[in-house]
Amino acid sequence: MACDAQVPKKAAALALLAAAGVALTCIPTAAKGPTYRQPAGAATGVRAVTDPGTPQLPGGLSALSWMVADAETGAVLAAKDPHRKLAPASTLKTLFAVTVLPKFRSSAVRQVSSADLAGVGAGSSVVGIQQGRRYTVADLWRGVFLRSGNDAVHVLAAMNGGWQATAREMQQTARKLGAHDTTVKSPDGYDAPGQVSSAYDLTVFARAGLANDDFARYCGTARATFPGTGGTVPIENTNRLLSGSHGVGRYPGIIGVKNGYTSKAGNTLIAAARRNGRTLLVTVLNPQAQVANGVYKEAGSLLDWGFRTEDSSHPVGTLHAVRAASHGTAPLHPVPARATGPEGRDASPASFALVLGAGVAGLATTGPGALLARWRRRPVPGGGRGRAGGGAG
Repeated sequence: MACDAQVPKKAAALALLAAAGVALTCIPTAAKGPTYRQPAGAATGVRAVTDPGTPQLPGGLSALSWMVADAETGAVLAAKDPHRKLAPASTLKTLFAVTVLPKFRSSAVRQVSSADLAGVGAGSSVVGIQQGRRYTVADLWRGVFLRSGNDAVHVLAAMNGGWQATAREMQQTARKLGAHDTTVKSPDGYDAPGQVSSAYDLTVFARAGLANDDFARYCGTARATFPGTGGTVPIENTNRLLSGSHGVGRYPGIIGVKNGYTSKAGNTLIAAARRNGRTLLVTVLNPQAQVANGVYKEAGSLLDWGFRTEDSSHPVGTLHAVRAASHGTAPLHPVPARATGPEGRDASPASFALVLGAGVAGLATTGPGALLARWRRRPVPGGGRGRAGGGAG
């Protein structure tokens, strides 16, 4: 389990709260000393906090790897093999969004070319983007987050300088965030030789993403509309804990974040939920039990366990503090959270848009080698399993 130097105290300004009861929180400032990672093998198996009164972990957990963490403090409450390198499927789209989402205004329009859609993997989950049609960037991100559309990822990657350039930039972003288990080969999460991530790294990506209100809004949208032939068509988020579909109830306090499925990765899921002023992140990779909706059941049981667990003074690990700048020296400043409702023309229900703070904003570096631009605060206008590369886990 990766550990950091002690996280500094939160600023008094974090006492503010936003509408709909979503409290203001922040990502911890950069650690003053070097980031510490335990030797390989030191964090294998299952570990959980052992403070007095801590409930037993739920039974029936079959995932190859999983993690429960506090999104605000970065404290890891429990984990199984958190640094085991596994195929991530479409949960890798969280890293894609952290890397690319700040680059383009949501109102910008892209006319899709055949080159934009070249290379979409066979059997990919798609939102139905058509060559020659014009889409706003907001449309494309809804396609990414709700339908796990690999076609939308390809178009955004083309806008970002191309497929390989985006993969390289995602790799740099992962390292900048302190995520060392991830190797990016295909930005959409489609199975590719050598592409891996871990429960730890994916939790880091989701935590960084939720520091941006646009990311939080997209990943928390259950239903929306998308441009289709002859008008718009309804689309539903494939994260069943969020959409409350296919035999899975909507999880109380759910925020997002992203699910996935490929033949190699199995079912994967990062889920964030907020209750009683606490926000938890749970990542579950490749459950082995052959039960319907297993990844959602295991994630839900881990969230339930986490919310029954008091704030621990002895966590089993800590998420890396997000480095504030190229040398990790600039402070991070909290930004206000806000409740969100339906997005413009979308039919999505109100969602909990958690803003963890300007942690990712602080990652801005100078010079041509900058790894991640500052988050730009701006308004955004407003099923079954997939096959290889699909995100409908």
